[in-house]
Amino acid sequence: MHRTTLGDFELTVVSDGTYFLDGGAFFGVVPKTMWSKKIMPDAQNRIDTGLNSLLVRTGDKNILIETGIGNKLPEKMAQIYKQPAKLLENLHAAGVAPEDIDIVINTHLHFDHCGWNTVRRGDRFVATFPKAKYYAQRQEWEHGRLQLERDAVSYMSPNYDPLLESGQMELLNGDREIVPGISVKVFPGHTAHMQAVIVESGGGNERKTACYISDLIPTSHHLDLTWVMAFDLFPLETIVSRKKYYAQAIAERWLTVFTHDDQTPWGYVERGDRGRLGLAKVE
Repeated sequence: MHRTTLGDFELTVVSDGTYFLDGGAFFGVVPKTMWSKKIMPDAQNRIDTGLNSLLVRTGDKNILIETGIGNKLPEKMAQIYKQPAKLLENLHAAGVAPEDIDIVINTHLHFDHCGWNTVRRGDRFVATFPKAKYYAQRQEWEHGRLQLERDAVSYMSPNYDPLLESGQMELLNGDREIVPGISVKVFPGHTAHMQAVIVESGGGNERKTACYISDLIPTSHHLDLTWVMAFDLFPLETIVSRKKYYAQAIAERWLTVFTHDDQTPWGYVERGDRGRLGLAKVE
């Protein structure tokens, strides 16, 4: 379990386990001869991929960013991707029960990012975190409702519609502060309205910032501007959003949290020789 302090906050990476993604899709147009030097696929070209959530303890709030795949996948999808369902177990190991979570933030509504939002209870779906207020972007939800051919498989309404019906989920319209020190900022590319979560704590020169950047930069292997996933709906916008992110995150030394890196869940993006992007790991 990876844990660090950020100003007055405590940050813990809490995993839902790992699942399979196709290596070619994960690295898009990047040739396999290049990406396989960083991570080796299995005989079926699959990569074991992380499902990292971020638990932020502010002192008076427990905030969970992202909820993994969950335990509700249809049988065929579970066979394709795996369904590790480790999040609640790992939250327990971190000393947190579902009832202790005050806020849940979904960066977007793909099934591998919001699966533990709800659990099945009989013929109903109810909040996994019963006391929590959930947040997602309104236009992300509206896009998922369209069930378009390109990405309908990614959106599973039982992960979020029951929360809207119960009043536990609030749909946002762009950038916003959720509570002091926790805000969201839209970075289009992977989807049109995917949001990153920015965590800030401390005062004056001691102020520190972390960012759960989600699928804009899914792993530490995707730092290069052009290493864009085939899953991204708007790959050119991904590049523009990465430029904007790096301009601030590198200059201000933000801790970047990677959603799908099972080995290196966070680090500090840096520019090295000839502008090459690298990562300084967290001890």
